[in-house]
Amino acid sequence: MCGRYVVATPFQQMAIDFGALAGDEFALVYAPDYNVAPTKPVPVLWQRSQDEGERRLSVARWGLIPSWAKDPSVGVRAFNARIETAAEKPTFRGAFAKRRCVLPADGYYEWKKDGASKQPMYIHAEDGRQLPFAGLYERWTDAEGREQWSVSILTGPALGPLAEIHDRMPLTVDCELIEPWLDEGLRDADRVRSLLDLEQAPAWAARPVGPEVGNVRHSGPGLIEEITGPDTLF
Repeated sequence: MCGRYVVATPFQQMAIDFGALAGDEFALVYAPDYNVAPTKPVPVLWQRSQDEGERRLSVARWGLIPSWAKDPSVGVRAFNARIETAAEKPTFRGAFAKRRCVLPADGYYEWKKDGASKQPMYIHAEDGRQLPFAGLYERWTDAEGREQWSVSILTGPALGPLAEIHDRMPLTVDCELIEPWLDEGLRDADRVRSLLDLEQAPAWAARPVGPEVGNVRHSGPGLIEEITGPDTLF
């Protein structure tokens, strides 16, 4: 699973890197976050038909709230969606069919079991590039007619050495496949899944970090500093 991640790249730079338009209202207020947790606002890349095919980078709540939910508390438990079942689960199937997105990240945290304890690990791309997490989004409207956008990160079985840390990992979209991934017209579940690499271990690195990341009130670049030993390259 992926329950904590890092967005350190400036908002405008993310928009440039992913060829998207960034609304000034988001660019001016969104600050780097080294301890993103469910229910927090996160940058989201999407491409809606009403936007005439333009990619847009905006912000949504992490934790998907299906349109039929009576209240937003459902989203607290829906921050991840399993690739194996997302096309069938009532919470995610509508979004999987036609509301897919990308969540830019600089890395994420996972806890590796070490006997009776767990060691937090920071996992990131070997070359330092952003990780384009595969995501789903929904629009939920409350009783007063106010609309809230929310997202979930797709996960799959961990591959290669990543499996030594945790049995699940966030899935990413190859930059060359982002356009079809965001295409609302692509509805076939098998074709959608084929856009994600579910067989080859990603070129990611991991390093142990301090326990402070376990508290959502902690943030800052110190959270991703290595505490002992060199990076473990994947």
